[in-house]
Amino acid sequence: MPAVLIFSIFYIYPFFKVFQLGMYEWDGIMPTRTFVGLGNFQEILLQDKIWWDSMLNVGWITVIALTFQNAVAFALAWACDREIKLKNFYRVIFFLPPVLSEVVVGLVWQWILDGNYGLLNGWLIKMGFPQLVRHWLSDPATALNCVAIVHCWKGFGWGFLIFLAGLQTIPRELYEAARVDGANAWHTFKSVTIPLMIPVVVTVMILTVLGTMQAFVLIIAMTGGGPAYHTQVPVLRILASMRGSSRFGYACAQGLSFGVILVAISFIQYRLSKRAGGA
Repeated sequence: MPAVLIFSIFYIYPFFKVFQLGMYEWDGIMPTRTFVGLGNFQEILLQDKIWWDSMLNVGWITVIALTFQNAVAFALAWACDREIKLKNFYRVIFFLPPVLSEVVVGLVWQWILDGNYGLLNGWLIKMGFPQLVRHWLSDPATALNCVAIVHCWKGFGWGFLIFLAGLQTIPRELYEAARVDGANAWHTFKSVTIPLMIPVVVTVMILTVLGTMQAFVLIIAMTGGGPAYHTQVPVLRILASMRGSSRFGYACAQGLSFGVILVAISFIQYRLSKRAGGA
């Protein structure tokens, strides 16, 4: 009963309360609310272009995280799982970025990518590539990709840690048996490592999607959603609706819509991964 009570108070009741508020037009201050039914959800679906642009932005960041970030995390975990010198030192170094403050990381990278006094542009000039100098975070052509790369740098350590834990659960006897049977490194990796790592890969992919789709602090510290909404993401859009436009009901509707999208993506991803694993 205590667990059910806590779950009901902090999860079930807030969910229904948010759904209820999503059906009203409310500024968050005045006691009067205007009932609009599903009007807020209809506006999200048919009229709010910036909302869907923010979904595309975070979708692009997620694609980069699923491919580049997880590939780097898996490769580094596989390297640290082998007998190499200073592997414990590398484990600590690779896990440092995720434990750093996102605000601090965002501000540091904002300074590195600054178009006027940034460290990156300074290096490019010294190395003889002044034609590559640009305003990285204020240029619509590069801002989103810069944010995505920094997000991958900040988050790959979590995948690295989970992949490493998964690799260490694989019995070493399987590798020895494969070598006795004459399998080379590639065949061992393909026939032993990959099949046994599929559940771990699925877990990391789902966590990557959920974490990246909800990216917020790093982006607001680096760009604030600019320039001209080119790095706007759904959580920032929800905050703008609530704090900037004083439309608390609409923000609740956005939050519910975003939650449904996250659940649907995770379910589809899980089903496809399970089917691929069974095949």
